[in-house]
Amino acid sequence: MTDKTAGGDVRLTGISKTYGSFTAVHPLDLTVPEGSFFALLGASGCGKTTTLRMIAGLEDPTTGSVFLGDRDVTDLPPYKRPVNTVFQSYALFPHLTIHENVAFGLRRRGIKSVKKQVDEMLELVQLGDKARHKPHQLSGGQQQRVAVARALINHPQVLLLDEPLGALDLKLRRQMQLELKRIQTEVGITFVHVTHDQEEAMTMADTVAVMNGGRVEQLGAPSELYENPQTTFVANFLGTSNLIEAEVAEAAGGEVVVTAADAKLRLPTARCATLPRTGGKLLVGVRPEKISLAHADDAGDISEGRNRFTGKIADSSFIGVSTQFVIDSPVCPELEVYVQNVERDPRLVPGAEVVLHWNPQHTFGLDAAMDIDAGVETVEETA
Repeated sequence: MTDKTAGGDVRLTGISKTYGSFTAVHPLDLTVPEGSFFALLGASGCGKTTTLRMIAGLEDPTTGSVFLGDRDVTDLPPYKRPVNTVFQSYALFPHLTIHENVAFGLRRRGIKSVKKQVDEMLELVQLGDKARHKPHQLSGGQQQRVAVARALINHPQVLLLDEPLGALDLKLRRQMQLELKRIQTEVGITFVHVTHDQEEAMTMADTVAVMNGGRVEQLGAPSELYENPQTTFVANFLGTSNLIEAEVAEAAGGEVVVTAADAKLRLPTARCATLPRTGGKLLVGVRPEKISLAHADDAGDISEGRNRFTGKIADSSFIGVSTQFVIDSPVCPELEVYVQNVERDPRLVPGAEVVLHWNPQHTFGLDAAMDIDAGVETVEETA
């Protein structure tokens, strides 16, 4: 599908962008592996779209260089770069058929016989039967797939996607996430995808760069970022984390013991993002789905060796696949616990005294000097 010898990776070296006194992107070094599905993830205003636009040539970097493969393209205009961009607004030509929309790039380059290539592209995006339709006769998801086909037919070295699924409803968006991942796997070219949607990035990408305030906070595989966040922003922005303020009681032999209120908790030293020191502070993190809830009457049934403390159910929400509990405890206010709805305990209702317990291996440690609420999305942000 694409010439692998071209070296499909994107390399940014010391790239930054300032507008007057405002820095949109701080100096950044980033390498996107060839043939990978790479996501730039962050809240609006974090610099992810500006970074993408600098790769596309739509913004000039203030400092630094953009390489595609081994080629420095920093000074090349957008149309001379081997990249194509798919935007949230599909930007299809309303008066042209789907076939002609997809053929547009080839025709503009003076290629006469386009039918075979266009047909192949429409098959790839599973729209072979829609060739004669006009864009308005297609659903949003189908139009987005046409936009992808129109970009891919030019055989770009890199396909850039700027919030491509933002205009779709939730169900269609989930469908399209799998669809885009399938297309990327089939064509094998490098996709760089910008999104503010954590689930979207984790579903589709091999590698995710979490951006915050014009910087990359952490880079890695989705599972690595989720299980081993290195900052409070990543812990809170990717899913939900319970962060408990604790004091280090001892740190030896691969394990750290901390105290929080009347609880003694343990975690692996390897899962601490900062070096724990006896007497120092640590933010101890655990994801809501890793915690089990037991009614206080059953406290004696909990096996030894688990992290545990008591609390009281403040609130609960049934959301189908699980019940989400909010627990108040001296150890941590408003702790979140997600319990799968397999065998529901009717005693677990607001006001009930409970024991929270989990495997110490599922605990991570972060620098206590960090803002405990960094990355927590408010209702206004998500609206």
